[in-house]
Amino acid sequence: MAKEVKEEKEEKVKKEVKGKTLGTICPACNASIKFNAKANKWKCDYCGSEFTLEEMEKVEKGSASKKNNEEKPEKVNLDDYVSYHCEACGAEIIADDQTAATFCVYCGNTAILKNKLSGNFAPTRLIPFRTEKVLAEDKFKALAKGRPLVPKSFTDIKNIEKIRGIYIPFWLYDFKVHGNVMMNAQRVSSWRSGDTHYTKTDYFQIIREGSMNFYDIPVDASTRFDNAIMNSIEPFNYEDLVPYNHAYLSGFYAEKYDEDEDKALKEAAFRAGKTTKNLMVDSAIGYTSKQVTSENLDADLIDREYVLLPVWMVNVKYGGEQHTFAMNGQTGEFIGNIPIDKKKLVFYIILTFALTFITCLVVSFIFYKLGGN
Repeated sequence: MAKEVKEEKEEKVKKEVKGKTLGTICPACNASIKFNAKANKWKCDYCGSEFTLEEMEKVEKGSASKKNNEEKPEKVNLDDYVSYHCEACGAEIIADDQTAATFCVYCGNTAILKNKLSGNFAPTRLIPFRTEKVLAEDKFKALAKGRPLVPKSFTDIKNIEKIRGIYIPFWLYDFKVHGNVMMNAQRVSSWRSGDTHYTKTDYFQIIREGSMNFYDIPVDASTRFDNAIMNSIEPFNYEDLVPYNHAYLSGFYAEKYDEDEDKALKEAAFRAGKTTKNLMVDSAIGYTSKQVTSENLDADLIDREYVLLPVWMVNVKYGGEQHTFAMNGQTGEFIGNIPIDKKKLVFYIILTFALTFITCLVVSFIFYKLGGN
């Protein structure tokens, strides 16, 4: 069963990625063209033309036909990209070949792009951006709503240093988990007869055995990106995955994976095993308490896929410190660590104490009067 699922998925991916890689030049005026997330089209800022994926593919196919390149196999042209290592924090950022200068989205350090990309950068699919930069700005400004301890000027748009859309590398894993879990359980019942209260405790040994299939378990493949933040902006809707095409990167950044593959595999297998164990334990219902005594679960890898997922990163400098926020480029989920105004915190603590103290005095006074009467 697992083998059939794997073969079916591989065949699907092969069909999806078949075809020529799109360029990032406007078919109408030859200017640089960018992917517009809101319109889900490529839009030229120079002449105003808009093109769908099908139209871009048609133009590319026609151009390739003129050059008699139809028989050449698909190959991602690595020369279309350049990369650099930030001198401040060491992060590796990837951009298209037309970018001459940029900044590090992690620390804000300015850098000049000089080195060509090296190594393997061949994701199978990606999820295109579905949200725009302005939404990230709006969500950042809305952080103070309902949060009285947020510094008054923190959400001022002037504090935002950089907002950039980045394709973050991810591994997606498919697993089949099988095995068993053993538990000791208790069922406590009580009743009263006359003036006597009775309690009965029954003891059980429970075994749960079975198998489960998991698909598209994500693991962040970048060591530079905060895993806690990345996990918080999940989930992504993987139905929006499309065959990788470097044209989608136009106007955005992308990062090359640098996470150890064995480490990522173990993390995904652990998540699959933990979920299976929890479901097995939860399936034993009707008991007062349960305690796992042993577990024997194996996670067999069915398939693995390297993809790029869209994220808006917001760098904010406030109080001499750098704060990083992130927004899911597909769903708009926004997350980040919000600083607390210490003066406000002290004020609210004192205010709470004062109100509690006054309330106690009033209640004591009322009881005193009632007792006197």
